[in-house]
Amino acid sequence: MLSRKILAAAIAGSLIAPTLVAADPIEFDFYGSIRTHGEYVRPDNRNEGTDPPGVDSYTALRDAYSRLGVRANYGLTEGISAFGQLELPLDTANLEVQDPYDQGGFGRDDAENVRVGQIGLAGDFGTIQYGQQWMPYYNAIAYPVDMFSTYYSGFATYAVFRVRDTIAYYSPDLNGFSFAASYSDSRGNEKSTSRIDGSREQFTVSYNVGNTTISAGIDDRGDDDDSRILGLAASHQMGDLYLAAKYEEFDSDNKASGAFNRDGNQAFNLFASYTMGKNTYKVMLADVENYGDNVIHLGVDHQFRDDLKFFAEYYYEEETAAITTKRGGLGDFPAGASGGQVIAAGLRFDF
Repeated sequence: MLSRKILAAAIAGSLIAPTLVAADPIEFDFYGSIRTHGEYVRPDNRNEGTDPPGVDSYTALRDAYSRLGVRANYGLTEGISAFGQLELPLDTANLEVQDPYDQGGFGRDDAENVRVGQIGLAGDFGTIQYGQQWMPYYNAIAYPVDMFSTYYSGFATYAVFRVRDTIAYYSPDLNGFSFAASYSDSRGNEKSTSRIDGSREQFTVSYNVGNTTISAGIDDRGDDDDSRILGLAASHQMGDLYLAAKYEEFDSDNKASGAFNRDGNQAFNLFASYTMGKNTYKVMLADVENYGDNVIHLGVDHQFRDDLKFFAEYYYEEETAAITTKRGGLGDFPAGASGGQVIAAGLRFDF
């Protein structure tokens, strides 16, 4: 409890202190989003005398990445502003301040339970930011197909979402082109996955023309296998129809069969959504080697109000990537788990 108070006080102090010398007040934006769903999960390899055991079928609640946060913005000079952001995860199914996937809890490491904690500068030169943040490679390559509403969104990729101790730069638009680069210190990178303990570097370049965006990126993971993820993505908005595709491949010294970062591992994603009135229908087909393999994801969102959405989804993975125990997370994958199916329905309330 003491460490939680220290963390909150330190971040709040860093955001508020400039008002003591600033002529204009800092603009604050407090926000939150409650995202939760009920689910029926039926693993392919259930706990029916198998060795090692799998996971029994179950019905339960699961959080879908609820969060509570604050943004602060202060204009330093004309065209240049300073900003800060703190965002905490809320696991509504387990009633904890933790990410529903990486369920560390405040007792393990306060910083691991901050979704976003960053400061930065923005202006005509672009944006430079430091802290725990969404990564350039994810933004350019994985985000175009990460469009579902349940907990199971976003697993069909090799990308890491957020890494602490990261400095990143995003360029302004340069006649349709833009680029981004980041460096994550080894202290931050080792927290993103137990398999990595070195510094991480990313670089992306994108070209936007009309409603079409094409991006390429590289994620040098900083692991002992000298592995890099090479990615391509494309998206196009055509009225109510949105189409996107993603391709990733590992370049690695790891040749072991079944390894997540095995050399030559590939991920393909095809995504489409269509909005009709208040309803948006979604479908994704993916093949992610050694992390779900064949994946089918279907969903429908109903925008009841501007701040309230209802959703229902079907998710299938051939091999285990996302399906785990009842209300469990990253630390709860049984050795005998082997893919399965999920039917989920829930709501998202933004404030």
